[in-house]
Amino acid sequence: MGEAGVDALLLSLGADLPWLTGYEAMPLERLTMLVLPADDRAVLVVPELEAPRVDDDPDVFEVRPWAEGDDPVALVAGMVGGRRRLAVSDRTWATFVLGLQEALPDREWLASSRVTGPLRAVKDDAEIEALAAVSAAADRVAAALLGGDIALVGRTEREVSEELGRRLVAEGHDRVNFAIVGSGPNSASPHHEPGSRRIGAGEAVVCDFGGAMAGYCSDITRTVCTGEPPAEFAELYALLQEAQASAVAAATVGTACEDVDRAARDRIAGGGYGAAFIHRTGHGIGLEEHEDPYIAPGNREPLRPGHAFSVEPGIYLAGRFGARIEDIVVATAGGPRPLNLASHDLTVLG
Repeated sequence: MGEAGVDALLLSLGADLPWLTGYEAMPLERLTMLVLPADDRAVLVVPELEAPRVDDDPDVFEVRPWAEGDDPVALVAGMVGGRRRLAVSDRTWATFVLGLQEALPDREWLASSRVTGPLRAVKDDAEIEALAAVSAAADRVAAALLGGDIALVGRTEREVSEELGRRLVAEGHDRVNFAIVGSGPNSASPHHEPGSRRIGAGEAVVCDFGGAMAGYCSDITRTVCTGEPPAEFAELYALLQEAQASAVAAATVGTACEDVDRAARDRIAGGGYGAAFIHRTGHGIGLEEHEDPYIAPGNREPLRPGHAFSVEPGIYLAGRFGARIEDIVVATAGGPRPLNLASHDLTVLG
């Protein structure tokens, strides 16, 4: 905060609050906000009816419940006092931000991620092991998919998505964040919403799924074929596999995020599919599915030990088929550490 010239952090919804306090606010119309001045104690302003959910830790923060009929915005504004440069959590509801701006005129407002993003991006040993554990659980679901234990042909995408979610929970996840299943032409839509389309024989099927366990997130993608693939798809997939491996190998400490992205992008472009790679190579992961650092063009931030992120290039031919391979990787002093170990080979399911 001192380096950024921030006088106070104001943290509501989002991962910053549980990262600092262990308490995750419910997305209510009632304001919860941690007021963290640079020069004073942290105070958690919380609705009285939510206060019993807070695991109070007076050495870290004070809890200040507010009752029905109180004005929590005015309460927070009073705690801020004359402090001028304020950083509010990125996901705070607009109604509260606007209320605070009215109550605290002539202030400078910043996104809290300016302060917390670089700190949260570097995982400590306990966080890395939490990510390893949740990734291993997702790997077991991926292994079931690749092993043919999850029926595909004749089922709807939604049915397969629901089974992936059930298996994530059975493997220890506390919640499912998403389970994308795109088959046939839908495999060319990176964030396809699984629907009523029935998966046919001889199709590409992209399965991208993840959730959270003990607060930390998983995210893995594997692409399979329900029968022998066309030669073009097999060639496309082999190129994608090389690109993904190149990006993982490039993810060394000190390498700029955009150079990791370029390692995948150049390989795909060299194979003639540059225009078909339509998203960044990866995103950071931790308490949130997407956080710093972003493995994307233009991001010159160098990787540091403890950075955890996805490496997930894809190739998508609209109306025909697509493919993506995704692992979670941690940058370490000894080199990139992939946390997902499920096979990358093109799996053909009968």
